[in-house]
Amino acid sequence: MTQAKKRRMPSKSLNQGLGAAKAAKQDEFYTQYVDIQKEVEAYLELDSETFRGKVVYCNCDDPFESNFFKYFAANFNKLGLKTLITTSYDGSPIAGQGTLFPEYDEGNGKRQKPKALAVILHQVKDEDGDGAANVTDVELFLKRNKAARIALKGSDKYPGGDFRSPECVDFLKEAAIVVTNPPFSLFREYVTQLMEHGKKLVIIGPKNATTYKEIFPLIKETKLWLGSGFANGNAYFSIPDHGDREFADGVYDESTGLVKFRNVGWFTNLDHGRRHQKLPLMTMSENLKFSKHKDLKGKPAYDRYDNYDAIEVPFTDAIPSDYAGVMGVPISFLDKYNPEQFEIVGTTESNDRDNAYRTRVYTSQECREGYSRRFGKPGVYDLNASGVVDGVKVFKRVLIRHRRRTKGKKK
Repeated sequence: MTQAKKRRMPSKSLNQGLGAAKAAKQDEFYTQYVDIQKEVEAYLELDSETFRGKVVYCNCDDPFESNFFKYFAANFNKLGLKTLITTSYDGSPIAGQGTLFPEYDEGNGKRQKPKALAVILHQVKDEDGDGAANVTDVELFLKRNKAARIALKGSDKYPGGDFRSPECVDFLKEAAIVVTNPPFSLFREYVTQLMEHGKKLVIIGPKNATTYKEIFPLIKETKLWLGSGFANGNAYFSIPDHGDREFADGVYDESTGLVKFRNVGWFTNLDHGRRHQKLPLMTMSENLKFSKHKDLKGKPAYDRYDNYDAIEVPFTDAIPSDYAGVMGVPISFLDKYNPEQFEIVGTTESNDRDNAYRTRVYTSQECREGYSRRFGKPGVYDLNASGVVDGVKVFKRVLIRHRRRTKGKKK
């Protein structure tokens, strides 16, 4: 059975597939060069000096194969980098598949498996004399200069190359900007580490991380936000040729070897232009009369939550432009979030119980009664886990309101 055929598994939901990969710590999803280029250029469009004079650290990237390493090495001079640091880890499933370093091809033609190492570049110059400085020159430089790479031994607690190991933390302290695709199963811990060290970041993560109790406060306080994003909301990753994976029908493309995920995005605290684009909106009365959504068009009014002092707005494009109160909007709103237009005040999540706009906390008895009414049998309906409309829970929501305009002083 070929590897491609093994990946044609029974259909299941896309989020289940991603969740299963996380649970099994199968976090090896490798980012395409073009997606890295597109995202980085979004920051350069706003500020061409974003990376100039900076130490960029890719701390979850095998330099043998990583497109993050290839991109920043190829554009080292264009971006004006001071230093590029890339660290790999022990047991990397792709380490050595396309090695740049000759010693791993030694030994009667049998390739050795590379150990964790750091590759450090302070400059990229024309090594082959063809008049240009590019990735080919980087490969040649690394083959000639073993001092440009350092073996990582790790510690008793963490293996070599683990972002939490003392060696990698020391590299992190040197860095100004971290750019990588970290393991999703460790996303909370990974972001927490970067924030504790005060680093700028451009990283890939699961979109549902926006609701994590460790992540959402950062978004609410505008310390973290979503990046420019993948084209059409689709992220395509390559995966290593080892082990069986389960994907929904249409997710794994046998012809390209790429896996498609929609529930994945870029997270950052670097500014980009899309973040300042104003979301065009209709008034409340216009939405009720003209909305393209049948769930809203023709209704006498927007629904209100039973347990929050807010209205339910089921679609981002249905946010009323003239409503001054709090609104519950889909998580996907964060892709359109303009902090100059809106203020995030909370979520309809059970881990946001201190939210000032929560008006009711249901008892255990009320949750049991709610389940019985909803499903006609005994059970528990956790009404405190989300917004409730007419006794029925709705999807996860972000609570927002329009940014209040401050009147300028008269001259």
